[in-house]
Amino acid sequence: MDLRRLLAVVFGVLLTSVLAACGGGGGGGQGGPGGGPVRVVATYSILGDLVENVGGENVELTTLVGPNGDAHTFEPAPSDNARLSEAGVVFENGLGFETWLDDLYGSSGSEAERVVVTENVETLPVAEEEHGDEHAEEEAGHEEEGGHAGEEEEHGEYDPHVWHDPANAVVMVQEIRDALAEADPENAEAYERNAEEYVSELEDLDAEAREQVDTVPEDNRTLFTSHDTFGYFAERYGFEVDTALASVSTETGDPSAGETAELVEEIEASGVPAIFAENVSDPGVMEGIASEAGVELAPALYTDALGEPGSEGATYIRMVRYNVSTMSEALQ
Repeated sequence: MDLRRLLAVVFGVLLTSVLAACGGGGGGGQGGPGGGPVRVVATYSILGDLVENVGGENVELTTLVGPNGDAHTFEPAPSDNARLSEAGVVFENGLGFETWLDDLYGSSGSEAERVVVTENVETLPVAEEEHGDEHAEEEAGHEEEGGHAGEEEEHGEYDPHVWHDPANAVVMVQEIRDALAEADPENAEAYERNAEEYVSELEDLDAEAREQVDTVPEDNRTLFTSHDTFGYFAERYGFEVDTALASVSTETGDPSAGETAELVEEIEASGVPAIFAENVSDPGVMEGIASEAGVELAPALYTDALGEPGSEGATYIRMVRYNVSTMSEALQ
C-alpha cells in the first residue's frame, strides 16, 4: 500500500470516529431509533413529570423550569439554548404559558418537533381579576406598541393552568404518548403501555380527590390564592375561585395599603377560614393579609411547579394529593 492510500485510510478511520462521537453527522445528538434514548425537553416541572412517566427509560429528559420555579417570570440562560438545540422533541404547555419559548427556540437553532400538550384540552376563559382595570389598560398599551401582542392576547383569552384537573392531565399524557411514538416508533408499545398504566393512576387520583372534597362544607369552598391558577380544579370539584389576591402574585408588585384594606375586607366578608399562598412565591405579604383578616394562612399549595425531590409535591400525583388534602383540612 502506497503512502497516499495509507493516509486516505487513516483519515477515513479518524473521520468515522469523530462522527460517531458527535452522534453521526446530522443526527444532532437527538437520539431516537437505533441511537439511544430520545432527547426531549419539557418546559416546566409538572409537564416534565408527565413526560417522564410516559417515556421512562426510552427518553433523556431535560426540564427548563425546575422545581419551585415560576414559568411566568422565567428568564432562560445561555445553557438552555444548547439544551433545545440537542433535543428531538420539545413538549410545551401552550395557551400563552411559556411566553419566552418562541424567542428561545428561535435563537437556539433547534429543529426539534414542538408538541403543545394542551391541544385537545377543553379550555376555560381566563378569570377576570378584581382590581384589574390597570392591568387591562397595560395589556391594551402593549398591543398598541406592537410588542408581543399575539402572545398577550392568547394568554389573556385562555387559562393555561389546565393540569390542576387530573382529567386534563390524562389528555396531556395521551399527547405525550403519541408524540413519542411518532419520534421513536421502535418503542411505541412501551410508550402505550406506560401511558395506560399512568392514566389508570390519574383516574384513581381523581376519584380520591372527589372523595376528599366531599368533606369540605359547601359554604367554605372558596379559594383565595395569590395566583389565579385553580380555575380547572374549581370547575372539576365544585369550588369557587376569588381572584382578588391575584395582585399578590409573582407577576405584580406588592399591593398598596388601600388595596390591602380592600382585600382584608373581602376575605372577612366571605367567611372563609383560610387563604392560600403558593410554592413559587414569597408568602410574606399573604401572611400580613391573613393576620389582618383574622384567618389562617394555610400551608403553601403547589401551583405552577412541583416541589423539590422528596417533598410533598415532588411528583404530579403527590402534588394533587397534597393540594386537595391541604385545602380540605384548612377549609373545614
